[in-house]
Amino acid sequence: MTQIPRAAVLGNPISHSLSPKLHNHWLDRYGIQGEYTALQVTEDALAETLHHMPEQGFVGANVTIPHKVAVMRLADQITDRATLIGAANTLIFKNDGKILADNTDGYGFMANLRQGAPEWDPKAGPAAIFGAGGAARAIIVALADAGVPEILLANRTRPKAEALKAEFGARIQVIDWVQANLMLSEARTVINTTSLGMKGAQEFRVPLDLLRPDAVVTDIVYNPLHTPFLLAAKAAGCTTVDGLGMLLHQGVPGFERWFGKRPEVDELTRRAVLS
Repeated sequence: MTQIPRAAVLGNPISHSLSPKLHNHWLDRYGIQGEYTALQVTEDALAETLHHMPEQGFVGANVTIPHKVAVMRLADQITDRATLIGAANTLIFKNDGKILADNTDGYGFMANLRQGAPEWDPKAGPAAIFGAGGAARAIIVALADAGVPEILLANRTRPKAEALKAEFGARIQVIDWVQANLMLSEARTVINTTSLGMKGAQEFRVPLDLLRPDAVVTDIVYNPLHTPFLLAAKAAGCTTVDGLGMLLHQGVPGFERWFGKRPEVDELTRRAVLS
């Protein structure tokens, strides 16, 4: 009897993850015999869990906080993209037992931006990024690849932003957090990669009065879907793109590798995940 392909999302905690809803929606929609689950895995148990997953029928996994960097050390092969970003969110278990680590966060971010703001032109002017964590790294790489001429970066702790500048080069200009609002007067793309504004987190307090009405503004937070950051941008006349699409689109390459079908991200997908 052929074992059905299985995939999972690994994290700690993991109960909040929407990935099982997303991938099981696609499995149902395309009539694919497969299974996708959430596995709560501690740092101590990560290596052993990964070692045993292939023999349990797993063909791959998504990886979320706090394991995105640790899985890089445990993988046999790492894509150039994941190496550049310094973190992985997608694992493929190959037939020879080897683990391939990839990062699809930048892809998900870019696909969401292009779907939500089809007129967006990366070369129109600088991008302003709030935050310098793992998501910011993936987004910086994606924006640079797309041809954004300059990236203005502000983080609550400046050394983290300076470290990204040292790594990614002269295209990045670091701005003090207390002056972060000044980035907005010239930015044509504005991105919140922090948890500020997320349900249960601190508010996003940087004044947004200097936003240009021709800017495209996106937030990687998707709970709530319409964050105060996005609502303020909308009120300023900006094109806004919510953060849910990044989660949906980053799942596409993994699903295709594991289950052999490239899934579509559309209104039906959004409704299924939000239900």
